[in-house]
Amino acid sequence: MANDALNVNAHPAPHGVNGQISAIGITTHGSDWYWAVTAVMTVATFVFIGLSFTKPRTHRIFHYITAAITMVAAIAYFTMGADLGQTPITVEFPRSNPKVSGTPTNQDREIFYVRYIDWTITTPLLLLDLLLTSGMPWPTILYTILIDEIMIITGLIGALVQSSYKWGYFTFGTVAFLWVAWTVTVTARKHAAVLGNDISRTYTICGVWTIFLWFLYPIAWGLSEGGNVIAPDSEAVFYGVLDLMAKPVFGALLLWGHRNIDPARLGLHVRDYDDDPATTPGTHAAHHAEKTHSDTSNGVTNSTV
Repeated sequence: MANDALNVNAHPAPHGVNGQISAIGITTHGSDWYWAVTAVMTVATFVFIGLSFTKPRTHRIFHYITAAITMVAAIAYFTMGADLGQTPITVEFPRSNPKVSGTPTNQDREIFYVRYIDWTITTPLLLLDLLLTSGMPWPTILYTILIDEIMIITGLIGALVQSSYKWGYFTFGTVAFLWVAWTVTVTARKHAAVLGNDISRTYTICGVWTIFLWFLYPIAWGLSEGGNVIAPDSEAVFYGVLDLMAKPVFGALLLWGHRNIDPARLGLHVRDYDDDPATTPGTHAAHHAEKTHSDTSNGVTNSTV
């Protein structure tokens, strides 16, 4: 059956939103590509969830986080494949290339804000996967996620701005990204190095892979939402390939690296419902039991008079 999403979901068609039309928008080729990425993200989600059942419930945290990343991405790509979650924005730089020139009376380019909603959810989860692997302290993890959110939100604002002020937001986002990149490649790597060779190796592979790919996203932004250099179909492929590498491929690398790593080595003590609280590290009952054992070993007993 032919892909008719561009006509079904546009009012007016094609690429219409609230009565406005984007003259520079995806074609059915771009829509088909988005559907293909949706399928890959969906399959990856089921695979990651399926793999979680090979682990005890207390060891599934990384499977759950990684599956959530691809699940959210699948919904976002479904939305973009349907030509939804977008709005027309007048380009700052009109081009002569017919694929990005628009018309003499309409030089609006469709901007997929749903992409940024996806990233607002999934990039913190990606960082959570990485920084929990490194054994980073929670305050640093939370602060890094905050900086990451600034990076994504400023990118969204910049994409929705018509004037040259968009590049101010681009600069804010780039600075935020550099802070995140430093944390991942330098600070967190030092933490991972002291936890064992297997943890350090897994973290280094996944961390370097992620930051390398993330360096390419600002280039994609500058060529599409920012500079209107490449066509929306090319934008779809550029971002789609990056997201496939940064989510399903990243997830596969991470879970493979974690296959023999006990989360407790990372400071993650997860208690299941059928565990004895007295034997679960970090619980009040376990602390009380440990203190009682220590007192008994030292010959200290409590008596009631």
